[in-house]
Amino acid sequence: MRGAALTRRVGFAATHRYHRPDWDEARNREVFGTCAAREPHGHEYTCDVTVAGAIDPTTGMVVDLALLDSVLDAAVVRTLGGRSLNDALPECAPGGVIPTCEEVARLIAIRVGHALAAAGAAAMVRAVRLAEDDTLSATWTSEA
Repeated sequence: MRGAALTRRVGFAATHRYHRPDWDEARNREVFGTCAAREPHGHEYTCDVTVAGAIDPTTGMVVDLALLDSVLDAAVVRTLGGRSLNDALPECAPGGVIPTCEEVARLIAIRVGHALAAAGAAAMVRAVRLAEDDTLSATWTSEA
């Protein structure tokens, strides 16, 4: 069986705030710095999603690009774009996970993986790289 990996990039603008409601403001500021400010701050995110699997001998593809684009648009761009990640991702609601690049990359991987499987695609999500800007990014991998 021949296999390959394919990466598609999407972008979206969103805001987030790092805050643990079980900590006082001083502790939140100490740990999260300016990311703990009461007002969320925003980024122009870049998200690279890598899927891998067998190359279909008829199409030469790991996954139908139209399907992948549709899944990324629904699960990432339309779900997160123009919103607060604290609100758009139920897992990041107060008391949940902090919407760091690491956590959001992991949550994107889960959502995209479920959507591809539901559509009958054989390709699996292998990596999600999420960048807030040119200086900060995190990569979730299926091996991590």
